Amino acid sequence: MVSATVRGTRRGASRLAVAALGMLLGACTLGPDYHRPEVAAPPGWKTDGFWKLAQPSHAALQPDWWKAFDEPALDALETQALAGNQTLAAAVAHYDQAQATLSGIGAQRLPEVDASFGLARQRISANRPVTSYSTSSMSTVQNNVQLGLGVSYDTDLFGRIRRQVEGAQASAEQARDDLANARLVLTTQLATAYFQLRAVDAEIKVLDQSVVLQQKALDYVSAQHDLGAVSGLDVLQQQSQLDTTRVQARLLRQQRDQYEHAIAVLVGVPAPTFSVAEGPLPATLPSIPLGVPSDLLQRRPDVASAERNMAAANAQIGVAKAAFFPSLTLTPGIGWQSTEFANLLSAPSLLWTLGTAASQVIFDGGRRQANVDSAAAGYRGVEANYRQTVLTAFQQVQDGVTGLSVLDAAARESRAAVRDAQRLLSLANDRYSGGLTAYLSVITAQQAALTSERQDVQIRAQQLVLCVALVKALGGGWQPSETPAASGAAAPAATSSDSYNAQR
Repeated sequence: MVSATVRGTRRGASRLAVAALGMLLGACTLGPDYHRPEVAAPPGWKTDGFWKLAQPSHAALQPDWWKAFDEPALDALETQALAGNQTLAAAVAHYDQAQATLSGIGAQRLPEVDASFGLARQRISANRPVTSYSTSSMSTVQNNVQLGLGVSYDTDLFGRIRRQVEGAQASAEQARDDLANARLVLTTQLATAYFQLRAVDAEIKVLDQSVVLQQKALDYVSAQHDLGAVSGLDVLQQQSQLDTTRVQARLLRQQRDQYEHAIAVLVGVPAPTFSVAEGPLPATLPSIPLGVPSDLLQRRPDVASAERNMAAANAQIGVAKAAFFPSLTLTPGIGWQSTEFANLLSAPSLLWTLGTAASQVIFDGGRRQANVDSAAAGYRGVEANYRQTVLTAFQQVQDGVTGLSVLDAAARESRAAVRDAQRLLSLANDRYSGGLTAYLSVITAQQAALTSERQDVQIRAQQLVLCVALVKALGGGWQPSETPAASGAAAPAATSSDSYNAQR
């Protein structure tokens, strides 16, 4: 006879074995656990003597980074674009879809409970086979009322569902980052188009002023011709110069219309009903803190999206490996069956089942191994894409830093060129009035002045556009912890333009 102590010891051992088995099954998740690969980041950005870092260099931009330009018209357009742009609306829908997919896949971890109810009145044949349960061969008419609950639960012994949930979670986070990137791309595209539009406005203003001055010069030369003081050649030269300037102004207005139409699409308004009033270029550039290169990996939504894509691809390797192992599904059920409603829920009407189903593939011709190989290759591909995205990010920031540094010096030289050209034009007019030079020298001076002024406008516009590009390259104020409703802006950025501001 087994003593109570022995029986207690056996029961304790049994319980321990059951607990250990449960822990083992719960921890059995196939496939590699995800770890973000290391990426070497340079210690700093390459600058030159013209560059001056904004202070503090690590301060982050705000999500509405465009307000740093102090352009009320741009602020209004950005607000309109965030509300009406259809590309952004598609990104929002994609994020919602990813969230719904995650919820659907996550629900597989819970049992599925199905309820059934059946009601029938039936006639039983008198010629039915006689069984041990029915010795009568009489025909009967009776009711058949059934009520049941069935449960189906995948035990997920080897982590297939857990890996699917892991991949869906990463995909949902990737969609969140894609939404933030879509917002960043939209706002920077709009700011770029806006500043290009303002640059054309400034060039048109320069040309219009030149037309006024050249018309006065034509009137003067014509009067001199009428007095017989100059030849008709001088009149024709000035008339040709005036006509050329007017043509350039017309072409710029056509270019302005194109920028205006592009802005209309970005803000979600039909181009024929949209217009932007003329205005000047912004007088100053904002100071944008640059940060260090390693910050870039956390402050660009496209980099974050590429990293989450790696996590999703890694989870697919586990899903593919789990297909090699058995699946176990529990299918218990309970119900009641009776010929009358009155006694449907009574004890004699009770019926139940306890069931399980297990399956294991014996031979598949290598299909599952091919799926594993495909998932592994897919991961290597998205890892390469991630590393390429990081390299491109470093390039774009360095391009912005270098470009703004060059433009900073070019802007100073451009203002000096404008002043020199204006003095040259004044001197040429004086020398022509004194009869010291031919009128061709005045025409040449007019062309030089016009070219210098237009070049100055174009350089200032390039500074603004490149500043926006640098904001985009640095993430535009977005932070990884932001929700999609507020996402789209995070990152430190970079540039000081004291000389630009001083010139204005």
